[in-house]
Amino acid sequence: MGIKKVIVPILIASAFFIFGCVYIVVPEGLGDSSSTVSEGWSAVATNVSQTEAGDLHIDLAIRNDTGDWSAMNALVGKPAVLASGDQSTSCETVFVSSGGHRLAPGFQMRGYIGGTQAEQETQLLYVECKGAEAAPGSKLSIDYTYVTGQYNYYEPDKNRANDKLEIELDAVAADLTYPIAEAVEGVVQASDAEILALNDVVLTLADIQRTETGLQFTWQTANPGEYPTYVHVGNPPAIGADGIIYGFYETPDIVSVPITPGGDTAEWQTAVSVPQDAGGLYILLSVETGKARLFANYAVDISDK
Repeated sequence: MGIKKVIVPILIASAFFIFGCVYIVVPEGLGDSSSTVSEGWSAVATNVSQTEAGDLHIDLAIRNDTGDWSAMNALVGKPAVLASGDQSTSCETVFVSSGGHRLAPGFQMRGYIGGTQAEQETQLLYVECKGAEAAPGSKLSIDYTYVTGQYNYYEPDKNRANDKLEIELDAVAADLTYPIAEAVEGVVQASDAEILALNDVVLTLADIQRTETGLQFTWQTANPGEYPTYVHVGNPPAIGADGIIYGFYETPDIVSVPITPGGDTAEWQTAVSVPQDAGGLYILLSVETGKARLFANYAVDISDK
């Protein structure tokens, strides 16, 4: 504990000495290997209907209540279960996932970009129960798995747990606010925030442009050290007021970035496809921090773009 208490103030002091009085975000718990106590994820039905084929269709929104950044998905090959009175029905069609992305604590979503890298498609969250109906008092349960905390390439399943979603189908919520369900202090960063990255390199979002297909981000790094450094951020996705995470998931370490020379700066761009009418956007940013291939997470507010 004594080492950690000394290191973080030194990092902050070093950054202020080199760059002046600027706003630098330092990730919480840097170097802390302990897991976060988690309340798991929650879900709510946003619509319950019958398909033309006579199946029960349940649209869902999921919310990160873990208290930390987290990714989740329904257990593969495990049907959801509809309990209606004294009967239970297995529901084989289950699309419930954060799409591989880590979502900020207190945020909620209702879809992501799925499919394949070559043929991407918007995947809304839902469950279908063949030939079933939702009688009053019906409940839906979904077994799922989730991870919390920073993404570590070398330990991708660190802090993994399994849990069960329990959803009251009588309590349909059609007017949810996305993406923030409950504001968590310190989670959201301003678009001009300066973020302390790997080897004390400072990362900034220098520019945001709307394009015909979405958003283009310009990133800058400033390296105060003597040695060249790579700082990976991947291709950051964005989530907005429609509750959909835009940007096909890929691990942030595999995307090429320019090297930042010692005592110098570097600049590069990333892009994400977002509908023109999508608003209230936040970047779900992963920044290589602390050590190589360990990524801290930030929700960057670009809702004014």
